[in-house]
Amino acid sequence: MTRRISWTLLAVLVLAQICYPLTTGATRAGLTVATVVLGWLLSVGHALLSRGPRVAAALVAVATGGGFAIEAIGVATGVPFGSYDYSGELGPKLAGVPLIIPLAWTWMAWPAWLAAVRLTGGRAATANGSGSTVGRWVGRIALATVGLAAWDLFLDPQMVAEGYWVWRDATPALPGLAGIPVSNYLGWLLFAVLMMSALRPLAGPAAEHTDRRDHPMVALYLWTYFSSILAHAVFLDLPASALWGAAGMSVTAVPLAVTLLRARRGGDSGREAHQPHRPGVDATR
Repeated sequence: MTRRISWTLLAVLVLAQICYPLTTGATRAGLTVATVVLGWLLSVGHALLSRGPRVAAALVAVATGGGFAIEAIGVATGVPFGSYDYSGELGPKLAGVPLIIPLAWTWMAWPAWLAAVRLTGGRAATANGSGSTVGRWVGRIALATVGLAAWDLFLDPQMVAEGYWVWRDATPALPGLAGIPVSNYLGWLLFAVLMMSALRPLAGPAAEHTDRRDHPMVALYLWTYFSSILAHAVFLDLPASALWGAAGMSVTAVPLAVTLLRARRGGDSGREAHQPHRPGVDATR
């Protein structure tokens, strides 16, 4: 049931994203809002159905609640992203922040986290000493942080090009990404590391492993990576962000794709296939 619902939502999300380059103006803005809402429903719904209310509540608190808080602070003070304003094209605002913006943080935070968990062994180490446990935790947080923050190398150039938000001072900027200050990407890294560091303690041990139910989230992450490169390079006329995004998200996306290919060639569905079932966690499988 979990995978069926997740795959269905993912299919609708993919269809909406395919339609994006084919639209303009208010239709494109409406499609953007719809896509973000679908992404939020997909990630939160998957967390709820696969791991229960504690994990879903932690995700909403950290990513949706935290996302709104950091955006409201950013709009009001210019910290930590730089000084910027949202247009009115993305729907109603609260404290100057369109209500869909925190949903976007949530949409990609969950697949980025699961990708990092998948790449760092499926579960936190518990029997190999504190050094091993700490090392795995640090690696997991780092991968999840970069996996989420690097997405903005695609997102911000695309949204700025559409006029959905504008920077008051866009210097210094990365080469080819005029209109967006470097401080924005540093702000993403800062908030992403705080978010990922808080997610596991709040979510509990159910967030420490992956299994077959997480395949739609892994597919979402890899689809976002490869489709964004194609869209920016070919359909949106944003070649610089195609290159920057490809390089940034590759830190997580490429090892993830390689790991999955190796698992497939090895004749099993991946490391998560060997995880034990956990009472209460696997009940919705």
